[in-house]
Amino acid sequence: MATYLVTGAAGMIGSKVAELLLRRGDEVVGVDDLCASYDVHLKEWRLAQLTPSKGFRFCRGDVAEVGAMEPLFAERKSKGQAPFDGIINLAARAGVRDSLIDPWAFFRSNVTGTLNLLELSHRHQVGKFVLASTSSLYGAHSPQPFREDANTDVLLSPYAASKKAAEALCSTYHHLYGIDVTVPRYFTVYGPAGRPDMAPFRFIKWIHDGDSLTLYGDGTQQRDFTFVEDIARGTLAALKPVGFEVVNLGTERTTKLMDLIHIIESQVERKAVINREPRHPADMLATWADTSKAKALLGWEATTPVEEGIRQAVDWYRQNHSWASKIAI
Repeated sequence: MATYLVTGAAGMIGSKVAELLLRRGDEVVGVDDLCASYDVHLKEWRLAQLTPSKGFRFCRGDVAEVGAMEPLFAERKSKGQAPFDGIINLAARAGVRDSLIDPWAFFRSNVTGTLNLLELSHRHQVGKFVLASTSSLYGAHSPQPFREDANTDVLLSPYAASKKAAEALCSTYHHLYGIDVTVPRYFTVYGPAGRPDMAPFRFIKWIHDGDSLTLYGDGTQQRDFTFVEDIARGTLAALKPVGFEVVNLGTERTTKLMDLIHIIESQVERKAVINREPRHPADMLATWADTSKAKALLGWEATTPVEEGIRQAVDWYRQNHSWASKIAI
């Protein structure tokens, strides 16, 4: 049985990663600051699914405060326990547009938070580090489908820049101290209890409840929508010793936003009322993953079609409608 520190444990991906670790018999120390970057009710709901598990321990804390994180590591040493078997750093401020409003918050969480955890890993001899990164690094000029060796120098948002800085820190700590690091780059993750600032949650809520749907651009933008459980499986696969590697986690399939709307319409049996707005300049026209490296290195590939993933997300929204319908988007 292994023990992992999972940061961002109340997030969509973090809670699912913790669930899969617990399901296979590992212990999880989950950390989250429960910040109000979006409705905290969602984070509390996700945590409530984990707390009955005897192998789960939750600690509220901010990864950007090294003093809040240090006791979690020192406690194990004081009790004569081995270091954490690995750190899965999913704590992050995410979202392209929000990063334009408060870029400082993004660099605080994504860069300083990662630096703190890497330094603590070095001091306390934690040998494995997984950093969640993003397809937003590929920007507007990378050839598609995106490969891990594509140039990522032209970034469209402070969010993407903060994640590139975090990746660079991971490379540095691998070089200096031999920490084994895997950096999965996630492609447009969605699913039950998803983030309310992302299109799948918003579109489901608007269409299901008969509200006007805001669509930025003409709807031909394409995304490699990847189901959260597939992403969580890939994150666990990323615990494999690799040295230092960056790995795409996506589906190798793109879906236009208008097609996503049509899928949701068929699931909820209601037509969308669309209010069109200009496309935001920070939005990418398309994301599309080349996942050949994930298949070869990690033995991983996504298996959930977007139609099935949306069905599960719609079912979750229906089952939790009494409070989920009140979430601000």
